Amino acid sequence: MKKTDVQDFFTRLRADNPEPKSELIWTNAFTLVVAVALSAQATDVGVNKATKALFTIADTPQKMLDLGLEGVKSHIKTIGLFNTKAKNIIALSQLLVDEFNAEVPRNRSDLERLPGVGRKTANVVLNVCWGVPTMAVDTHIFRVSNRTGLAPGKTPLQVEQKLMKAIPDEFMVHAHHWLILHGRYVCKARKPVCPTCGVRDLCRFGEKTI
Repeated sequence: MKKTDVQDFFTRLRADNPEPKSELIWTNAFTLVVAVALSAQATDVGVNKATKALFTIADTPQKMLDLGLEGVKSHIKTIGLFNTKAKNIIALSQLLVDEFNAEVPRNRSDLERLPGVGRKTANVVLNVCWGVPTMAVDTHIFRVSNRTGLAPGKTPLQVEQKLMKAIPDEFMVHAHHWLILHGRYVCKARKPVCPTCGVRDLCRFGEKTI
C-alpha cells in the first residue's frame, strides 16, 4: 500500500473512532496483564465475564497468591485452557512479588519473563496501560494487514515490523486498536462487510463481498 494510502487509511479509521479502547475490562497494570494473558484463544467478552468477580478480590499479585491456584481456577474455568492459564497467573504473580516489588515492569523484555506473557501480550500491556507505540499482532491484525495490502507478511513478527515502519507516528498509539476493531467488526474472517467498509477503495483484497 502506498504511503499516501496508509495515511488516508488511518485518517479515516481515526475519524470514525478518535479514541479507541481495549474491550477488556481492567483496573490497573496487573489486572491488564492477567486479562490479556487470559484472552489467548478466548474472546474478550468471555474473559470479562470470568474476571469480573476475580478482580474484585484479587487485583494485586499478592492477593492473587492469597487466592491460590484452586481459587483462580474456580473463577476462570469458563475460559479455554483455564488450568494452564491459572498456573501461569499464580507463577507470574509470584515472580512479580519476588523480583519486581509486586509492580508490573514497563519494558518488553521483563514483561516477557512473566509466565504466559509473550511478545503480543507484552505489546498490548505497554500500549494500553502506558501509551507506548507498539503493535500487538493478533489474528485480526494479521488478517487485515495481509488482506488489505497494508503490511503483508507470513508471520506475526513480519507483519508487526512492517506496520511499525509503515504507519505514521501520529497514528501509532491507537493503530493497534483501530486494526483489531476493524478486523473484529468489519474485515471479518469468514465474511468481511466490504459494502460498509470505510477504507474499501484503498484495500487490495480481490474477493470483496457485495
